[in-house]
Amino acid sequence: LRFIKKTLKKHAEEVVTVHRGAPMTLRSVFQSMNLSTYDLTVDMLDVHADRNTFHRFDKFNAKYNPIGESRLREVFLKTDNYMNGKYFARIINEVAFDLEESKYQNAELRLSIYGKNPDEWAKLAKWAIQYNVYSDNIRWLIQIPRLFDIFKSNKIMNNFQEILSNIFLPLFQVTNDPESNLELHKFLQYVIGFDSVDDESKPENPMMDFDVRRPEMWDDEDNPPYAYYLYYMYANITVLNHFRKEQGMNTFVLRP
Repeated sequence: LRFIKKTLKKHAEEVVTVHRGAPMTLRSVFQSMNLSTYDLTVDMLDVHADRNTFHRFDKFNAKYNPIGESRLREVFLKTDNYMNGKYFARIINEVAFDLEESKYQNAELRLSIYGKNPDEWAKLAKWAIQYNVYSDNIRWLIQIPRLFDIFKSNKIMNNFQEILSNIFLPLFQVTNDPESNLELHKFLQYVIGFDSVDDESKPENPMMDFDVRRPEMWDDEDNPPYAYYLYYMYANITVLNHFRKEQGMNTFVLRP
């Protein structure tokens, strides 16, 4: 709230997004919602978690939209938006400063890798290094949404192996040759592990047997079960950790 109000006062005329082909300033984004700095309150933001937040995935996901507006999520809480995540990085920097001032508080923050394409890691690392979101008091956990069914139905990918390759191949490559992407190599030093996220209340067939299809053969529009995702995440992370340990690098945990 403090950051949004300060930014709206000092950078109201900065172009922050494009709507239907037309650039929008921060002021016009708030005007389109009939809001000003005087209207904003903590309760109106509605991003704090209560006891009901974690029982329903739709409620949990909605908390990422300040004032229930996905536009504000895009402007303030994304790393790959029109401004290349500048505002989000500034929020992280302010949080890091507060943590460092308090000396005895630390935070484990989360960033998403979707597995939609192999360039995601490079873009995320570039954002982290460019805006210097490093702090001794912060470590990063990478959350991987289980969205294969959506990618498949939108014809973004052909089989489940593609999502695994997009997530893990860049990590093996930079572990083998850190010079191939120094930004990613540096960023991974402050990543502690991985999580798998989705709506756990959705019904699914949890059975996995000898005949279950391999990732390169999983090519229908049904999402693989939770156990399937976790098995292949665990297998890849285990091999990656052995490789990184041999190279004298930090390793990762799996905390779904």
